[in-house]
Amino acid sequence: MEIKSLAHTSFETLSEAFGAAFATYEVQITPDELRTMLRRRGFDPALSFAAFDGNGRIMGFTLNGVGTFGGVPTAYDTGTGTLPEYRGQGLATQIFETSLPHLQAAGIEQYLLEVLQHNTAAVSVYRKLGFEVSREFNYFRAAAGDIHVRDCADGAYKIQQVEPAALREAAPEFWDFEPSWQNSFEAIERAPEDFITLGAFDGDRLVGYVIFEPAAGDITQIAVAKTHRRQGIGSMLLGEMLGQNPAPGVKCINTEVGRDEALASFLQAKNIPLADKQFEMIKRL
Repeated sequence: MEIKSLAHTSFETLSEAFGAAFATYEVQITPDELRTMLRRRGFDPALSFAAFDGNGRIMGFTLNGVGTFGGVPTAYDTGTGTLPEYRGQGLATQIFETSLPHLQAAGIEQYLLEVLQHNTAAVSVYRKLGFEVSREFNYFRAAAGDIHVRDCADGAYKIQQVEPAALREAAPEFWDFEPSWQNSFEAIERAPEDFITLGAFDGDRLVGYVIFEPAAGDITQIAVAKTHRRQGIGSMLLGEMLGQNPAPGVKCINTEVGRDEALASFLQAKNIPLADKQFEMIKRL
């Protein structure tokens, strides 16, 4: 076995290994969806690592995104997987420990990941590796046809497309919590062509917005100014999104538990129920 960087591994080889590692998961993604996900999350093959058998076949891997989080140079676990026949050998831990000096040499100061709370085995492994829970996240999901959009503002506000970069300065004033890695403006701006951004305006004043990924039905960010809530603006934005969303379902991932009450109530009122929970975990390097 050899653990080495994925700098010289083809996307086709990586995609095949990813598919094999997650073949039994409820939700499957296509190679095109994998490519989109990696781009959005800042995948850096030179700082991602895999274990290879004697025939050069991938046994297990960790795909790392690289960027900043909270102003700190950060590596993000975009996907860790082990092929079924190699499980139970501690490969994920070995790959992670091999990657650490390379990440540190590249100036990375912390490592960030998200893990489903019910995956207690993985949570235990990460704790042993020195990760600490930084936040808890909710995950909402529904079939597009099950969503109820009522109580809209009936044309009192204007909805129009805007550039994500134009929201960077104004958006934080609307937030109840900081977006997660994959929902951040940095992630959105890595692949702006994959997103649609709609703003709600009261005259010339921005009072709400939604950013979504139509290929996946992913609500990346949705927020309304605190002074304009409960006026149907969120419903207008969600309704407009559904009209431009070809995906069969809608999901809103990584809303922060304890600070997402308003958003959680809004989503559940629209029949987008809680589907799962995650931990965000961080290790200082």
